Amino acid sequence: MLELDKIHCGDNCDLMAKMPRESVDLVVTSPPYDDLRTYGGHSWDFFGVAWQLKRVLKPGGVIVWVVADATKDGSETGTSMEQALHFKRLGLNLHDTMVYKQAGTGAKGSNLAYWQAWEYMLVVSNGTPKTVNRLADRANAKAGMIAASGNSQKVAAVGTREERGERVVPEFSVRQNVWEFPAHDWAGTQHPAPFHFDLARDHIATWSNPGDLVLDPFSGSGTTAKAAKELGRRFLGLEINPEYCAIAERRIAQQVLELEAV
Repeated sequence: MLELDKIHCGDNCDLMAKMPRESVDLVVTSPPYDDLRTYGGHSWDFFGVAWQLKRVLKPGGVIVWVVADATKDGSETGTSMEQALHFKRLGLNLHDTMVYKQAGTGAKGSNLAYWQAWEYMLVVSNGTPKTVNRLADRANAKAGMIAASGNSQKVAAVGTREERGERVVPEFSVRQNVWEFPAHDWAGTQHPAPFHFDLARDHIATWSNPGDLVLDPFSGSGTTAKAAKELGRRFLGLEINPEYCAIAERRIAQQVLELEAV
């Protein structure tokens, strides 16, 4: 077993082969997509990574796979969809096809189509997810007001509020599956395409509990590991590029110092 709460430098398939079967609660990662992202010239094996992730994922465990497609010769590659279908062929469930929209960024894409503003967040599960802590932070304009639920004909009936089918509108509702975040804070990452911290944190909060093990097989600058540590989860970061491993280790060490200072 790899040492926990650490960034391990090396090929992710080789490193995951050292991990016990069904040992990981959650995977939150963003692999290199097509030719849109380059990471020091290193290549990777999607089929090998997918197989190893299936092997190490616990029953009820979840993979959050953040990806997008390049456009080549006038056609989107469809790589994201092919990867989602391959996870299904391995026996995993495509639990939710979510969307990540990044606000405040410049135009991306072709003048022959609408500007691209989002990426996939494919939520893949090993059976029914064992942990679902849905975030409720979508403000309700009618918070505190009385609303009818179920059969609206019950509203005029006598009896208690529950008997009349009424409810008080809460201050916040559960999020929808399109998440929008402000532009990246690149400061301190020294990485060409840093993972969005809020995205990683919110998925970790949703699909895991304190003490669970969170894995990122494409650790990059260590954002998933940093978010997992902040939320009281165990973590493993795997990264093939020694330069990025060093960046991630510094970020995790800085977080420890920040916590001790508090």
